[in-house]
Amino acid sequence: MGEEGGPGGAVHLLCLAASSGVPLFCRSSRGGVPTRHQLPFSVIGSLNGVHMFGQNLEVQLSSARTEDTTVVWKSFHDSITLIVLSSEEGTSELKLERLLQMVFGTMVLLVGLEELTNIRNIERLKKELRASYRLIDSFLGDSELIGDLTQCVDCVIPPEGSLLQEALSNFAKATGTAFASLVVSGRVLAATEGWWRLGTPEAVLLPWLLGSLPPQTARDYPVYLPHGSPTVPHRLLTLTLLPGLELCLLCGPQPLLSQLDPQLLESWWQPLLEPLRASVLLGPGALPAGFPLHEDILGLLLLHLELRRCLFTVEPSGDKEPSLMQRRRLLRSFYSLVTSTHFPPEPRPPEKVENTAQQAQVPRACYLVSGPEEPGTGWRLVALQVGPRRLLLLLSPQSPTHGLRSLATHTLQALTPLF
Repeated sequence: MGEEGGPGGAVHLLCLAASSGVPLFCRSSRGGVPTRHQLPFSVIGSLNGVHMFGQNLEVQLSSARTEDTTVVWKSFHDSITLIVLSSEEGTSELKLERLLQMVFGTMVLLVGLEELTNIRNIERLKKELRASYRLIDSFLGDSELIGDLTQCVDCVIPPEGSLLQEALSNFAKATGTAFASLVVSGRVLAATEGWWRLGTPEAVLLPWLLGSLPPQTARDYPVYLPHGSPTVPHRLLTLTLLPGLELCLLCGPQPLLSQLDPQLLESWWQPLLEPLRASVLLGPGALPAGFPLHEDILGLLLLHLELRRCLFTVEPSGDKEPSLMQRRRLLRSFYSLVTSTHFPPEPRPPEKVENTAQQAQVPRACYLVSGPEEPGTGWRLVALQVGPRRLLLLLSPQSPTHGLRSLATHTLQALTPLF
């Protein structure tokens, strides 16, 4: 495999028909940038062959490691096999497994489960899957979002959220749909109760899809819901209210896109123009302007594991080292570490009385120093879990290790009212 590891390492994603081993597509990236580099067919055949060999012996091959590359295999519905190879530094099996889940979810979202489980024409399926390339490539690149890894919806906290929420709910009722949201740069700004009840992965994929598409004034986009409706398509209607801010409706045959004319939109949203403009400016910042954060914080990830929502930003003190890309990578790697090693991925049910000793062994906090071990050097990473909320912070080298838990606790207390 021989790809050089490191931050600029390569990722190769292969999709094959499980029964025949015929490649359906191959997507690649290097250093977070999509490339046209394709793996040799001999390598693709070998990777699929060893997986099929194991299956014939009733052995499930799920992952493997070489000196510089991690490989993960996953089959879906005995019809599609996905394989990912990564030589990026710090890549975890958890990250690659969730990547494959999101990729298959994307395929279902845009093609439908029936086409993937009952393949009648390989060449036609290849053509249909081209519609998924842009979204899949965004998972392989250096995204400002993190829902692909956390499986939680990336959110923005608007300055006047209650006003926007009320207007959105009323607009959804007027147009006859229970599923509506406001999305800015792939992050959900506000959504109806119906939208929040969407299952995984569509709750994450739909706003991410909008963030991956080129700007358009309006769209009428057919989508399947991988969890809720994998074989019957719905219509995703999108209308641009401001550059970077889209109104999204998930609906059936009604309403027609032509019914949502500019005059109707203006009557609903013109009174909220200033809050909408303020929300667009948040973008990657995710938090309201002026939200009090400690000066040592360089990035944060807040998850609500029951609501399946998250806040992710690396904007604080953006003029300091490390770069925004490196901050994202540090927090992503730290999330993979604490989720696979220290914290359970989901909130655990209440333990029985006799299991209190075992319950006490579940960590509530952990920290890591990344870089040189000399005093005052190395980025600090701290994670804290309280109930359904998990907070991860990236801190400057000046932040003393003995104060990390206290700083994280105070930050979580300040963030808790947001969701």
